Amino acid sequence: MKKLILLGLSLFMVLSFTCSAGAKTLKVGLDADPVSLDPQVQLSGGMLQLSHWVFDPLVRWNKDHQIVPRLAEKWERLDELTMRFYLHKGVKFHSGNTLTTKDVKWSFERLQKSIDFKGLFEPFESVTIVDDYTVDIKTKKAYPLLLNMATYIFPMDSEFYTGTDATGQPKDACVKFTHTFANGNESGTGPFVVKKFEQGIVLEMTRFKDYWDTKSPGNVSKVILTPIKENATRVAALLSGDVDFISPVPPTDFKRIRSDSKVDLVTLNGGRIITFQMNQDRVEAFKNVKVRQAICYAVNNAGIVEKIMKGTASVAAQQSPVGYQGHKTGLKPRFDLDKAKALMKEAGYAKGLEITMMAPNDRYVNDAKIAEATAQMLGKIGIKVNLKTMPKAQYWDEYDKRAADMMMIGWHSDTEDSGNFSEFLTMCTNADTGYGQYNSGAYCNKKIDELVIGAQSETDVAKRTEMLQKVEQILHDEAAFLPFHWQNHSYAAKKNFKIEPIVNALNFPYFGDLVIE
Repeated sequence: MKKLILLGLSLFMVLSFTCSAGAKTLKVGLDADPVSLDPQVQLSGGMLQLSHWVFDPLVRWNKDHQIVPRLAEKWERLDELTMRFYLHKGVKFHSGNTLTTKDVKWSFERLQKSIDFKGLFEPFESVTIVDDYTVDIKTKKAYPLLLNMATYIFPMDSEFYTGTDATGQPKDACVKFTHTFANGNESGTGPFVVKKFEQGIVLEMTRFKDYWDTKSPGNVSKVILTPIKENATRVAALLSGDVDFISPVPPTDFKRIRSDSKVDLVTLNGGRIITFQMNQDRVEAFKNVKVRQAICYAVNNAGIVEKIMKGTASVAAQQSPVGYQGHKTGLKPRFDLDKAKALMKEAGYAKGLEITMMAPNDRYVNDAKIAEATAQMLGKIGIKVNLKTMPKAQYWDEYDKRAADMMMIGWHSDTEDSGNFSEFLTMCTNADTGYGQYNSGAYCNKKIDELVIGAQSETDVAKRTEMLQKVEQILHDEAAFLPFHWQNHSYAAKKNFKIEPIVNALNFPYFGDLVIE
């Protein structure tokens, strides 16, 4: 009997060792973490990263910037307004419920009510269920970006989010910066299930045992994400072995990372424009185009790219990066201090003015340093800047309040198209449609709105390009915002973590497909 017990114990120990030996843990150090578990509550890079880990979209972009199947295994265009999607069968939510088109329709209609997302989905008319695994998505007018937008439809578990929580509040409430059921609970179809979430402290996820994508090469069984705001601390954590993967890598540490034989560095050209917006509702002077132009002439954004970004960004004079339909090659950075001073004098502000400025200090690469340099440069034309920087978790609440005269905003086009920049950043703010949701400068030009909306339904590439380039020209001439650069993406990891195939220009690392050797 004793031998049998010992034999059983030995077998148990062998099995336990085998299971633990097969477990692959990924320890991640990012500059910030998600603000919620609700994929529709905030339109931000951090939240979209989470969506790809815990949920799954109908389709997604691959590394070659092509749209590939995810929950939708195929699709077809029925007419100029309608696209039909066919879902994978047998996909399970983390709750155990089965994904059907009911969940797609429910999630889509919730997106149309979300403060942050409804502007994106303004061109859409409806979702019609054909059967449990076939659904038609229809736009109001011909819309060339319908498939692009399907990358933002992450079906939620409609049954899981239906009803009321312990406080009597509806489980499907979509509200920022407060307690809701969806902010603290999830049921997605993604590769990972959230086991622990303390915003600003830790996010722990484990592999979903019933994950539908059996062809994924990913072998990560557990993810532990810790937000590490300070650049030096984040790099030190990787080099010491405390974490396996970090992003972003500060440009000043590229050489150090590359010289370490235990880690790899991966960099990608990015399309995220970094800007400051000038609030015309708060500052009378900002209504004067010459003052806004003076600010653009006073800031040496090429110098910021050289000195602060160490050449790891592309100087910008417009929203649209090279390769986008709206990019206009003739628009150049315009640093000219004498011109800036002359414009201030012509505008009647030769003695300058005093303003407030806010920026995050952990959201964009060197964001606080960029803000500090900008404040100093504006001081040279008589603009006294009272600058305040803060962590991302605090900043977005202040941004929504339009709490300062100038506020920093970075934007990567949600549709991988020029029009999206203006839809959120420079169109007239409209609470009903969601257009201008992140236009903290209160800039408003009806011609811009007309061109951007017109481009949404223009299927002739040449005509659409001309319309979007007109938008960039007008915004440039009117100094609608202060442009800096397009930010590149940078990642570093231990060599046995094969990150190159799972990172992309959208800055959505697909951890579900990560291979640890």
